[in-house]
Amino acid sequence: MRIGIDIDGVLTDISKFYLDYGAKFAFENNIEPIIADPNEYEIEEILDLEKGAHKEFWKKYDEFYTKKIYTREFAAEVIDKLKNEGNEIHIITARNPNEEQSETWTSDWLDDNNIHYDNLVFTDKKVEYCKENNIDLMIEDSVNNILALSKVIPVVCLDNRYNKECEGKNITRCYSWYDIYSKILKMNKRG
Repeated sequence: MRIGIDIDGVLTDISKFYLDYGAKFAFENNIEPIIADPNEYEIEEILDLEKGAHKEFWKKYDEFYTKKIYTREFAAEVIDKLKNEGNEIHIITARNPNEEQSETWTSDWLDDNNIHYDNLVFTDKKVEYCKENNIDLMIEDSVNNILALSKVIPVVCLDNRYNKECEGKNITRCYSWYDIYSKILKMNKRG
């Protein structure tokens, strides 16, 4: 099976990062309320930032996040199991496509965290990539991506506070990496 895996929100817990570092950023910049809506997906909505202010947040934290943020528990272990069972792993991220620095930091971060994969792709056109490359299953957290992808392939939705309402045909909700692994094994037995 060819499995696509997103990074932010799937390999990392971007929601926790946004709440922790967003609150610090808001406090240090006298932004009130500190957290406007913890259930939103983007930092500017979580903090209720003025248009363009999220750029200051990322200017301060982009390098740290891209190089040092922790992976979710057991992500590397489960991905290794999937690879050892003959699955092909495609890391598919919308992180700053065509920005060489981000690509280098991301590649190094994956290596540093023992995330083994067959292909690393930077694109904001995930549906097209999955169709063109015969991806059988995508592990994703973004509601927009889940809904678009689920029209063409099965999607594992990694549960996050901002995607609680996302459900539908071809969408399987999971809560941890071993939950993902268990459900993929069941899909393989049925398929």
